[in-house]
Amino acid sequence: MYRSLIQCDINFGQTKAEEMKLIDFISKFPDEESCKTKLREYRERHGVVCPRCGSIQHYWKRDKECFECKSCHYRQSLKANTVMHGSQLPVRYWFIAMHLLTSTKKSISASELQRQLGHKNYTPIWAMLHKLRAAMGTRDSRYEVSGMVEVDEGFFSTGVPEGDKDKQASEARQGQPEEDQGTRHGPDRGWHADKEIRQTYIRQIHQDDCH
Repeated sequence: MYRSLIQCDINFGQTKAEEMKLIDFISKFPDEESCKTKLREYRERHGVVCPRCGSIQHYWKRDKECFECKSCHYRQSLKANTVMHGSQLPVRYWFIAMHLLTSTKKSISASELQRQLGHKNYTPIWAMLHKLRAAMGTRDSRYEVSGMVEVDEGFFSTGVPEGDKDKQASEARQGQPEEDQGTRHGPDRGWHADKEIRQTYIRQIHQDDCH
């Protein structure tokens, strides 16, 4: 099995200090051809490996839009042996998904991406996002942090066994002060009382105006 040669060149060659904004992305990749050109440049820069003989010497067949091995003449498509392997989606779809996944703080759902792309079928969009997230996870697992690490947000499990969760919740309720327990419905009562006061005040104003 050949590992993905493209573990997502996520920032499309830019450093963190010069992250690509959406308007820059649209300008740089306005169509499918520009995305294919970038993908081809990336693959040639990192080396195209023949899955049959292992050679790294290839021709680019412009008419077929594929690489041909100089040794055994095996041909492989532009997407072959990458995270896009076997996908029928346009390369630009993949580029857009990469950009949205990495340029926003919150991730994007498959249904929202489908809507933004105007694609009819949900399944291939879901599969694309799944592959990209898996590739990003594989890439992240290669690196280890050390020293002082700053984290904006995070979710941490307390590791409480399932059997102890109900017990802890019950103990927490028993230890709650009486005044706290008695104020559970306080905001609702206060809201209704405030509403009644406003209605009385409005009626009084209306009566004064009529007289």
